[in-house]
Amino acid sequence: MTILVTDQGFDPDTWDRGYTPLGEAANDAVALDVPADADPADVPLSADIIRVDFPSFADGRGFTIARMLRLRGYQGRLRARGHVISDQYAMARRSGFDEVEISQSLAARQPEDQWLFRADWQEHDYHARVRGVSNH
Repeated sequence: MTILVTDQGFDPDTWDRGYTPLGEAANDAVALDVPADADPADVPLSADIIRVDFPSFADGRGFTIARMLRLRGYQGRLRARGHVISDQYAMARRSGFDEVEISQSLAARQPEDQWLFRADWQEHDYHARVRGVSNH
């Protein structure tokens, strides 16, 4: 059982339609699993949901993939999956992810309050602070 982290906290994962690995995907794939070493230019933008893998919390390639997909115009649901920790939640949101999929064991080690602490990611956007813009 996986848990989804959003700006509102923990929610159960209700997506039950499965995922197609990127290497097997056609343009009509509804849900894609994208590995961390994928070229964002090779990811079709027609899927309802794209789940990007994080093989290690020290591997930031998924953030780049998310940002590139959003810059290419992807409007669907974008999910980070794997070894993302609560300290990385704000970065995940800023790079374009809508949600983070975590295991129950990670949720036990990093409870909901640790994720919610970072859910005000827009309030602490350093780009806005440098420009002197407040998000209030």
